[in-house]
Amino acid sequence: MGVVLDLIEGIRRVPTGGTATVELRQAHPAAALDLIAAWCAASGNEIVVAEELSVTVRHGRTPDPLAQLDPSQRPGSRVWVYTNFDCNLACDYCCVRSSPKAERRAIGADRLQQIAREAADAGVSELILTGGEPFLLNDLDDLVNSCTDQLPTTLLTNGMLFRGARLERLRRMDRSRLTLQVSVDSATPAIHDSHRGTGSWAKAVTGIRIAHDEGFRVKVAATLPADQIHELDPFHDFLDTLGISREDQVIRALAHRGVSDSGIELTVDSLIPEVTITADGVYWHPVAADHDDQFVTRDIFPLADAIAEITRRFVEHRRAADRAAEWFPCA
Repeated sequence: MGVVLDLIEGIRRVPTGGTATVELRQAHPAAALDLIAAWCAASGNEIVVAEELSVTVRHGRTPDPLAQLDPSQRPGSRVWVYTNFDCNLACDYCCVRSSPKAERRAIGADRLQQIAREAADAGVSELILTGGEPFLLNDLDDLVNSCTDQLPTTLLTNGMLFRGARLERLRRMDRSRLTLQVSVDSATPAIHDSHRGTGSWAKAVTGIRIAHDEGFRVKVAATLPADQIHELDPFHDFLDTLGISREDQVIRALAHRGVSDSGIELTVDSLIPEVTITADGVYWHPVAADHDDQFVTRDIFPLADAIAEITRRFVEHRRAADRAAEWFPCA
């Protein structure tokens, strides 16, 4: 019991969140560790590090990082899939460097079908397909339907290609299970076209109208500098005129990723992860699905294992941040 008494005295001297370390008796370290574990379970404290002859205990328990998230934010609640990386546009802030010159790197029908099946089994609530520009794929209707057969799905697009054979592919998609998300950055052409190319705004707006006429739910996502995302009344009013509900108007800050030379810095430590799959493997977040610093694993399957690994790393990062931010009183 002496080691527990030493620990009680040590914990009494530190604030909640602080730690105390005690030395274990060399004769029976395993028995002493068992006593400390039992005392922690009964007293609401937590073993942080257990070494051969010492134990460090936190005063109070580390909050569960997952419990602090809305259920819709927990890793694996949604799964993103990059269907391809080539695009008909070369936007000057594309986070994954897509363009007409980019290598396709398609996910492929077989892998996407397996992703959709395993996502449904793993309790994923939604699949989100993005590119590149998915409508460049000749089998996109089959790809999308393999996803909507399993889960509600959102398909990101620049909305510019809804004509001819591509429009027919759109018409073969499940309106009850598919949402289209079109990129529009401004209420008038100038800002949007300056980043995405002359004439792209008008084609995107036309695409929104076509998608609505075809009976699809449409979301609109705008990418803007962080200092502009709070002054958007005219933009929201414009989207209202297109029939986009306020809950489907997505405003995201420009990220310093890909080909963008400015924007907010987004790292593994600063981002709540969203499981993201490309032909190359699994990434922490869709904004960095072409960057080594957020690469997680080449093993897409079993998908549940990939989700579990991202969840484990998220919890580890957050607990490490809590330890680093331990309060140190000076007065």
